[in-house]
Amino acid sequence: MASGVLGQLIRFGIAGGISTLIYSAVYLPLAYFVLAKNMAVVAVLPAFFVAATCGFFLHSIWSFRGHGTRDTSGRQHLKFFLVQGFGLVLNALFTWVITGPLHGPQWLPLVPIVLITPLATFALNRQWVFG
Repeated sequence: MASGVLGQLIRFGIAGGISTLIYSAVYLPLAYFVLAKNMAVVAVLPAFFVAATCGFFLHSIWSFRGHGTRDTSGRQHLKFFLVQGFGLVLNALFTWVITGPLHGPQWLPLVPIVLITPLATFALNRQWVFG
């Protein structure tokens, strides 16, 4: 049903916005004040871990509520974190390329991180994790 997908996508976007704020709140201070500019990619791991942990609860309780099944065996948690691992790799790749070889500012990787990674993880979460 298309309206169900639209509602999920809207909720996913809101929850993703919250996760993005959390990610940015961890990533930006590390990238600007703790790490050398060419090492901003190191800030991706802690930022992603905190945001993904919050995201799991937001998405399982709200974004995908009423969709699919919930698995208490731990398999669903593992699938979610595998999808998040894929997102982590995307974010690290964006950050490394933009702040490394392209010599861009530390904030610039947030653009593809906000525009590309959420769409990829939405599709994987909807079909594979919470489907």
